Amino acid sequence: MLLRHLITALLVLFSSAMLGCASTAPVVAKNPYPALHDHLFPSYASFPIETQEQVFALEEDAQLFVDEAVYESGGKTTNVKGLISSIFDHSEMGLLYRSNANSVANETFNNRSANCLSLSIMTYAMAQHAGYDATFYEVDIPEYWTRRDGFSFLNGHVNLTINVPKDPLVTNIGPSSADVDFDPQMIRTHFPRVPVTKRLVLSMFYNNKGADALIANSYTRAYSYFRAAAVLSPELQQSWVNLGVLYRMVDAFEAAEQSYQFALNLDENNLTAWDNLSILYYHQGLFDKSAQIKARVEAQRKENPFYHFILGEQALDDGEFADALEHFQRALRLDNTRHEVFFGLAKVYYEIGDINNAERYIKRAIQLAPNSQDENRYMSKLSNIALNY
Repeated sequence: MLLRHLITALLVLFSSAMLGCASTAPVVAKNPYPALHDHLFPSYASFPIETQEQVFALEEDAQLFVDEAVYESGGKTTNVKGLISSIFDHSEMGLLYRSNANSVANETFNNRSANCLSLSIMTYAMAQHAGYDATFYEVDIPEYWTRRDGFSFLNGHVNLTINVPKDPLVTNIGPSSADVDFDPQMIRTHFPRVPVTKRLVLSMFYNNKGADALIANSYTRAYSYFRAAAVLSPELQQSWVNLGVLYRMVDAFEAAEQSYQFALNLDENNLTAWDNLSILYYHQGLFDKSAQIKARVEAQRKENPFYHFILGEQALDDGEFADALEHFQRALRLDNTRHEVFFGLAKVYYEIGDINNAERYIKRAIQLAPNSQDENRYMSKLSNIALNY
């Protein structure tokens, strides 16, 4: 079975060229781009989209949290390290990373859990409240997939830098600059990064929200978010790929092809756009065209362990355990440090009744787990195996 791709809002940005300043509110326009097809979702405007102000707003409790973390001596000294430490300090905030939690800054503060984009948005808002300068960065990471609710997600990554502006009336304690990265696996710090605008980050947020809506089968809401992202930042390729996925799911094949081609016009080397175009041709019965594209994409991805990992996950979902085992083993040969791969192997061995190997690999996943959430999840699976056998 061909792999289904749904690209998320944190995809690597291939074009570093930014447009001029845009409106801070989502734009409702009459098809400013040919790849937008409002007639397919005529009630899309009835779904409200958060404005930039709403996404980055902090209410009184969050503002007080910042003030207490930053200011000393009646506001005459400031401490950027204190803010960052407070955000990361579980004893104060109990802040947890959740890859599928997309929320505005104030909700992230109150819920105390979010993904890296939402956590970065909250931190940016807090830095601004403290009077600091903050800059978002997109990290140029290799293609990295995860699975969620039957969809394959290609993940990107953002972090930020906070700088304390010079102020003769305020004394800074500690460093005047700090990088903030919420990557729970701490594997991306050595990759190059490029600064991105607040506007572009807002479009990424809309893409994440659109993906949530699509998974929930709320297609019109998904279109509203993807459309807002595309209009606000038309240079952001994932918006057009996401729209293409949505169009394909409602059988608007011509619109889907147009959207993928729009993304490829921005970057002809966008493998995810090509892959989705291959999937589209397959659905249309154009098997030769589909296979030709698929072969070119696979040739470029064959040395990426995460490519084989996600193929293993797909095969596991389809009950093709021999194929799943082969892909996970290939991923392991390429990178033997990934907890997800060991857990994938454990799942396959469990399904085929090899309990000894299932326990062996899940124990290794526990050892490599990057955070307490993953560790607890794997330990729970291990306990279930022990109870049932």
